[in-house]
Amino acid sequence: MLGNQMNEIMPKVILIGGTSHAGKSTLARQLGEALGWKVIATDRLARHPGRPWKTPPETVPPHVADHYLSLSADELLADVLRHYQTLWPTIRDLIIQRETNLIVEGSALWPERVAPLASPNVTALWLTASDDFLQQRVYTTSGFEGASNHQKEMIQKFVGRTLLYNQRMTEAVRHLNLRSISVEHLSPKELLEQFLIQLKSSKLY
Repeated sequence: MLGNQMNEIMPKVILIGGTSHAGKSTLARQLGEALGWKVIATDRLARHPGRPWKTPPETVPPHVADHYLSLSADELLADVLRHYQTLWPTIRDLIIQRETNLIVEGSALWPERVAPLASPNVTALWLTASDDFLQQRVYTTSGFEGASNHQKEMIQKFVGRTLLYNQRMTEAVRHLNLRSISVEHLSPKELLEQFLIQLKSSKLY
């Protein structure tokens, strides 16, 4: 029923951006379920070294470990932004084709690339959070406290990249006067509710 009610005022494509561990995937999944819409994660469109931790007994592949251990946080950010730039034409085509009832989520949705595509059919929102909040989420998800020194070093590099991305992304969102929601004090359910409220009140693009 929610899907039928909301679809009357919805654009054709919803974009959800933000840094790693901001809650993009959870929001997109819940929104897709509520509306009955298709969800696409940009991370699944092309390969790139993922998170530098695994659930035992799996181990981090050597090339992923080398990627994080051999580069600084600034270099890791520059590398992932190059990856997103290469990936952008594929994402842009998804958006421009305007497949009805489509949600796209991912860190590859960089504000300065997305902004020119805004229209009544395309709406976008970025999730933001403080450094402390994001770091704690990464620590919890990765099992940082129980990790070896070698693993902790990789996780710390990932945290550094994540925080740098979040800082630059947030600056771009503010500079371009784009829409965002701080996830800091919101449960997944509350975040979904706030997102839907903004849609109903036409506060997004």
